[in-house]
Order: sequence, then C-alpha cells, then structure tokens
Amino acid sequence: MGRGAAETVTSVDRTGGRRTQAERTAAMRTRLLRATIECLVTYGYAGTTTPRIADLAGVTRGAQVHHFRSKEDLVVAAVEYLAQQRIQVAIRQNSGVWNDGDPVAAVLQFLWDSHQGDMFVATIELWVAARTDDVLAREVARVEPMVNSTLITALAQLLPDHAARKQVRNALFTAMDALRGILVVGFVDRDVTQARKRWERASVHLSTILSEALASNGSD
Repeated sequence: MGRGAAETVTSVDRTGGRRTQAERTAAMRTRLLRATIECLVTYGYAGTTTPRIADLAGVTRGAQVHHFRSKEDLVVAAVEYLAQQRIQVAIRQNSGVWNDGDPVAAVLQFLWDSHQGDMFVATIELWVAARTDDVLAREVARVEPMVNSTLITALAQLLPDHAARKQVRNALFTAMDALRGILVVGFVDRDVTQARKRWERASVHLSTILSEALASNGSD
C-alpha cells in the first residue's frame, strides 16, 4: 500500500479550485481507510490500532476520532472500502485483452491475478478477525457477495453463453475456494513460489472440472 495514505490533503484541488467541505471530508476518510489497510497488511488485525492508523495517515488522533470514533468503526468502514477497491481491480483487469486461446487457462490465471497484492492480504486479516467479532462478521458477510458477483461477471466475458449455467458457476466458485485456501496456507510458509506451485497443481484438476462443466449439455 505504501506511504501514499499519508499524502498531504489541502483545500485546493489539482485544477486550482477550492474543494468543498464534503470533498475534504471524503479525502480525509479515504486517507484513514488507506492507512487502516496499510496497518492490516503490515501489522495484522491485532496490531492495527487507532494511534498507529492516525500516525500512518499523518493526521492527529483528534482528526481520526472526528471521522471514526473507534477501531471498530474504522475497520467496519475499511471492509466496505476494501470490497469496493477489489471490485475496481477486477473491473480494470477485465478491461484488458482476453486474447488467450484457452479460455479455461485464462479463467484460472485471472483468478490468481485477482487474489494478489495488499488488498487481498488485508481482506484475509479481516476474514480471520471476523471469526470472533460478530459486527465484523456481519459486514464481511454483507460485502463479500458483491465482490464475488463482480468476479463472476468478469469471468463471464471469458465464457460467453456458459457462465450463467449453474454447473459452470459451481466450477468457478470451487476454483475460487481452492485458491483462497492455497493462499492462506501460503501465509504460513511465507513462500509465494510454493503457493504458485500448489495453484498450478490444483489447476490441473480444476481445468478438468471446468472443461467438463463447459462441455456439459445439461440444463442447469
């Protein structure tokens, strides 16, 4: 995520016009949310504290409390912000060229690419924390279907006339679930190359499952 979260916010925008109070408020909230994500990635959920977030954002504790009264408020807002960012990443990736001659291989590569980077690491931190935090769990449960739906919609462009079918969608969700499990294990051994090898091994079987789902003429 980097220190971009602590960029100076002024009352003048890039075009030279003065920003409204609503725009300044939105900019401050974004700084704090980005700092929250940076904190989650760097220190984990347990190490994410409001003083640390304020420091990363380059704002006073008073400013932080004005916008988000507690760590819970910040993290709950960060859940939705993360979901929106992950959706935007999926859309940007989907706007690239789908020129792969093998749609199944392209699907699996897209899934891998869309689960990399700081945003997914921060998301995992929130998923784990939600196990013992009911408020966080409700927020995660609310926004995750939006992210998954966007990913499936993006993949549908690789699989025209197929992605709406239940058997194909089930295969896509199975691949997504497998990948997320592999990446969680990868956080334990901290070896990205091993995670990629596990994914390639799983992809051999997932390719078969997806290819069979695509070839099936069943009415689902």
